[in-house]
Amino acid sequence: MEVSPRPLVLATRNRHKLREVRRILAPWRLTVEPLPELVQLPAEVGDSFAANASPKARAAALALSRPVIADDSGIEAEALGGAPGFRSARYAGEHATDEQNLRKLLAEAPLGSRVRYVCAVVYVEPAADPGGQPLERVFVGDCTGRLGEPRGSGGFGYDPAFLPTDGPPGKTMAELSDHEKDAISHRGRALRAFAEWFTGRAAA
Repeated sequence: MEVSPRPLVLATRNRHKLREVRRILAPWRLTVEPLPELVQLPAEVGDSFAANASPKARAAALALSRPVIADDSGIEAEALGGAPGFRSARYAGEHATDEQNLRKLLAEAPLGSRVRYVCAVVYVEPAADPGGQPLERVFVGDCTGRLGEPRGSGGFGYDPAFLPTDGPPGKTMAELSDHEKDAISHRGRALRAFAEWFTGRAAA
């Protein structure tokens, strides 16, 4: 398995995401660095997960002249027609906390109703030659489940109320070990698809 020639940069200010991404990519010996403070990320104004992640990856790659990954993820509730979706981080307001967003979802979607986590991971590599086009790839992963009573202290976001279909019966995402969560999570699936492509490309 090849090692990344340079550490990847993760275009996020979310420390929970950084820790999770590092953990998931560790088996591929890929090093992930935090986004330098000097880099400004654009606001999330897209109409899909990929459309929110791509501008962040492009902006950071351009500013740093380095390969960058960015992600956007969220939860889709069947009872709400797919909401909050790509507005999951801002469901209860532009500066809402995880707790406020979760409380709003639980107030609007019935317990036991179907939900789905979705994650889009975008990789951007600056062009090798001046005037060239950067390389960009999108990888998507999802995880289905049902909405449950909040339990557990692990994870973040909507994890305390997400009962994954593929997980141990009756356990929320916030009650799973890191290993259990990474094996079935939307982010884990998207990042494994990226890592397999990236390391395979490097080895070719």
